[in-house]
Amino acid sequence: MILTVTPNPSLDRTYEVPSLDRGEVIRATGERMDPGGKGVNVSRAVAAAGRRTVAVLPLGGAPGALVADLLDAQGIEVAPVPISGGTRSNIALAESDGVLTKINAPGPQLSAAEQELLLETVRRQSAAADWIACCGSLPRGLGPSWYADIVARTHAEGARIALDTSGPALLAALRERPDVVKPNAEELAEAVGRPLATIGDAVKAAEELRELGAGAVLASLGADGQLLVNGSGTWFGSARVDTVRSNVGAGDSSLAGFLIAGGSGPEALASAVAHGAAAVQLPGSVMPTPADLDLSAVTVTSEIPVDRVLREPVS
Repeated sequence: MILTVTPNPSLDRTYEVPSLDRGEVIRATGERMDPGGKGVNVSRAVAAAGRRTVAVLPLGGAPGALVADLLDAQGIEVAPVPISGGTRSNIALAESDGVLTKINAPGPQLSAAEQELLLETVRRQSAAADWIACCGSLPRGLGPSWYADIVARTHAEGARIALDTSGPALLAALRERPDVVKPNAEELAEAVGRPLATIGDAVKAAEELRELGAGAVLASLGADGQLLVNGSGTWFGSARVDTVRSNVGAGDSSLAGFLIAGGSGPEALASAVAHGAAAVQLPGSVMPTPADLDLSAVTVTSEIPVDRVLREPVS
């Protein structure tokens, strides 16, 4: 079982539009409503693969109730933490050329009692978990060290933890040595405090995160592919993608694929790349099923193209 923890979940509305023209009335060509948040998306991808997952998340108000109903309809077990504030609602506008514009609400503020209940719920649910995936931004009320506390408690219980967050929360958690961290290129550059222009730059940045405490670094480099750096070596994975429809949740799908395949080594990286490539070819934040995966389109190598310039360099 893969347990996910999403401290700041959301109700996500995605509209497909021909183009985004400011000040104009835009008619959507398609729309979706999905439960959102990085950890929620990981659970959705795990469930789509036919594996058991439990989602721990604070929920409040009508949006929170709808998130729970949507997850239940997808066969996902929810371990809710009731809160007095309302779960946030986000909007995404997906243009026909693949450009995505997102409007993310800040989310509710958790009281001290709600924060403690969230920690206790994670502790109770973690006993049956093969992996715990803690993902996303922190809501108001939770300090940057909150994820570090979760990592320490998880290791004290003997469980493995994957962390997908950024900024001060990521840096604070590294001292507790999370088993896996999954930054994207921007988050990786922010963590080391310098631009990334090549794949070699990304490798060096990932190595620095390992020196700071990460057991393994699974780095998403957008259209360029993904890197896995751990104590056994470094691997680079990429996949052929015919059409990009939406990249919402693609990184979360990748993390799910990685954990489903064991969470270690080149085979897990191949699964991560296949899941991410499948996700970007689906609308909105739809998660891929096994039928959507194409492992034959995936290449994983230990021969890293260090001089290859990133298609989207991070300044």
